Amino acid sequence: MFVTNRFVVAEENAASFTERAHAALAALAARPGYQRGELLRALDDPTHWCLLTEWESVGTYRRALGAFDVKVHSVPLLAESIDEPSAYESLAGAAPGGTVEVVASDRAVHPYR
Repeated sequence: MFVTNRFVVAEENAASFTERAHAALAALAARPGYQRGELLRALDDPTHWCLLTEWESVGTYRRALGAFDVKVHSVPLLAESIDEPSAYESLAGAAPGGTVEVVASDRAVHPYR
C-alpha cells in the first residue's frame, strides 16, 4: 500500500521543509513494514512537494504512526499536508515490458451494499 502526502511549500521555506521531511522519512523508514519512500518535488511548480511511502500493509503503516520517533518527526509534518485521502491500495501493476497483473482489494465488502 502506498501513502502520498502532498504539500505546498513557499520557496523561502523549502530548505527547512526539506530538512524536516528528511527527518520524517528517516523515522518512517525505521519502522517495521516500511518498504520504501521518496521525497518528490514537482518539476512544473517548485512549491508542490510529495512524500511517497510504500508499506507492507495498512496495519504496518498505522502502527508506524504510533511510534514515538514518528510522532516526533513525521506526524507534525504530515499534519501540514493537503487535506485529502492519502492511503492507496495497489489494484494492478506491470513491470517494464510485462503484462498487467490485477490484485484483489483488501477492503472489506460492506454487508449492506
